Amino acid sequence: MKDVLRTTGFYFEEIEVGAKFTTRSRTVTEADLVGFCNLTWMTESLFTDLEHVDEGAGAHGRVIPGVMVYAMSEGLLTYTMERTGMAFLNADFTVKAPTYVGDSISVEVEIIEARPTSKSGRGLVRSRNRVLKANGTECIVYTPLRMLRKKE
Repeated sequence: MKDVLRTTGFYFEEIEVGAKFTTRSRTVTEADLVGFCNLTWMTESLFTDLEHVDEGAGAHGRVIPGVMVYAMSEGLLTYTMERTGMAFLNADFTVKAPTYVGDSISVEVEIIEARPTSKSGRGLVRSRNRVLKANGTECIVYTPLRMLRKKE
């Protein structure tokens, strides 16, 4: 049983500073944009008015809210914390370039900090997450600090 299907995310002890990985990719669709704007009431014309694109807004298509791209990137990372993630504590967040309907994104993760907490059974992990388009353009960079379970 060399290749066993993993059913949990990474435990604190499995994290090493300097480790890197890249998630699978996901194409952002028009339906994603419409659903997100409706869910969050983010109804700014930049995101909801097709004519806005033609009015010189500097866009080259349907612009995706940065917070939506961030939320989707967190979704791409869910498997890494399944049943081991305990808390999202904070993050620095910078939008580097726009994302448009039709762009595919993935997340390049580098572990930059890992330390135990004062309470047993958990540790803190900070990563540098770069959200990238398929062409390599960096859309968003953020550095979440998360609390992860230790192995029992």
